[in-house]
Amino acid sequence: MKMQEEVIRHTHRLLHSFHHWTGVPLLVNDENEVINNGNEATVLSEEGCNNAQALFEAPFVVVSHGTEADPIFNYGNRQALRLWQMEWDQFTQTPSRLTAEPMEWADRDRLLQQANANGFINNYQGVRICSTGQRFSIHNVILWNVIDEKGDCCGQAATFDQWNFL
Repeated sequence: MKMQEEVIRHTHRLLHSFHHWTGVPLLVNDENEVINNGNEATVLSEEGCNNAQALFEAPFVVVSHGTEADPIFNYGNRQALRLWQMEWDQFTQTPSRLTAEPMEWADRDRLLQQANANGFINNYQGVRICSTGQRFSIHNVILWNVIDEKGDCCGQAATFDQWNFL
């Protein structure tokens, strides 16, 4: 139960941070209403749980990593897990740099620094690798800083809905 609560809290941070930096929602419901997960008091409510489920089931990729020196993924929705061909436990123990080819690491680091300085960036594209070694290109990526309830940066996240296997 504790892990589930942490994932729900993290989903709140992802949704809130995306809206904070971009000014647009990451999710909308069937009535085209913004899903922003409300305030801290509603995070673990039924609405917060539903929002966490909606983000996990979204048809686009959402991933995030923490603030470690070599950041480790701490979230991947179902679409991300399928794309990288990993289960949750494996994905959330993977340093995010390992999902990019070594020759892409410098570009990836520059991108992360740019997002850190500006809050977010959009229209990034690059090449990534799934757990089987299959390469794929990602397009129109939005990368943003994840902020916690105190407004402190607690990681970075990315979303995209366009990729092609190479």
